[in-house]
Amino acid sequence: MPFNPLIISLLLLSLLAGCASQGTRQATPKPAQVKAQIEALLPAKTQDREGWATDIYTAFDKQSIPVTTQNLCSVLAVTEQESTFQADPKVPGLGKIARDEIDRRAAKVHIPGFLVRAALEVSSTNGKSYSNRLNAARSEKELSAIFDDFIGRVPMGKTLFGGFNPVHTGGPMQVSIAFAEQHARDYPYPVDGSIRREVFTQRGGMYFGIAHLLGYPVSYRVPLYRFADFNAGWYASRNAAFQAALNRVTGGSLALDGDLIRYGSLLPGSTELAARGLGKRLGMRNSTIREQLELGDSLAFEDSKLYRKVFELADKAQGSSLPRAVLPGIELHSPKITRKLTTAWFAKRVDERYQRCMARAGSGEG
Repeated sequence: MPFNPLIISLLLLSLLAGCASQGTRQATPKPAQVKAQIEALLPAKTQDREGWATDIYTAFDKQSIPVTTQNLCSVLAVTEQESTFQADPKVPGLGKIARDEIDRRAAKVHIPGFLVRAALEVSSTNGKSYSNRLNAARSEKELSAIFDDFIGRVPMGKTLFGGFNPVHTGGPMQVSIAFAEQHARDYPYPVDGSIRREVFTQRGGMYFGIAHLLGYPVSYRVPLYRFADFNAGWYASRNAAFQAALNRVTGGSLALDGDLIRYGSLLPGSTELAARGLGKRLGMRNSTIREQLELGDSLAFEDSKLYRKVFELADKAQGSSLPRAVLPGIELHSPKITRKLTTAWFAKRVDERYQRCMARAGSGEG
């Protein structure tokens, strides 16, 4: 009986397709496999490895973020840098830091010091004065809870002290509480009172921290610039490179801070003014330049005429292709920071931890 070549070809294609499908299914790791990989990659001294692995895996899974070794090591590196894997890290001298910050903010809005001191001497819900509780505070979670209690209990607390809570970041990845509140719509856990309180939990801190680190598309070739963005804001590294390109074309000296416009203001900032100065060479009106700079918090900015034309001019002036990402030149300021630190310092420190994690992954060491 002669064999029909067409039938044989179809059978072979069907077999190959089945094998490919089977290979794809096998390549998709199971939750237990991913958790085991995370446990193996955690720094050696990490406590509750299973708990950390579960919370990290859940954050990846619920946000549909690819579970690659690079992504896992990026998360572990940031967490190790920010808290050494403590859900609610202790801060030395936190009570004094908080009191100094309260006094600074009170003076800024012209609230008399005696009024602040009197408010802090009011008995809190546990019978101790707020002043005593502040002095004894050891962690940001504890401090934030004191302020929540204080604002709700002290007469005119909301009016006078509603913006005084000095805790703006928290949890094991030190994620912004404002960011968490803005990205809480699909939060997969029951909320214990408020999103602010969830940030101080291990599960919540990792969920929102991972969202901030990996929850947006970038064209960076290395994670170093994500680490900088984690500290300075989404696309700060890409935007700083754009500012450097503007400097190359105009001969200017824009700060490479990643801020392309004055948010909350229609007045042009220094970056917008520099771009406007190129309006004729770019063939763009001021209004169009403003509209395209407003894309600076998205990947779409890279497809804009403004972005492309500025880099075309800069590359031509340089005689070579300028980098499309640079570390922002931002000095870090916080009541907790007692020495001169920068976004570049932060990103490089995290990158060192990332490289060690990737080495562990390559060697199979835990």
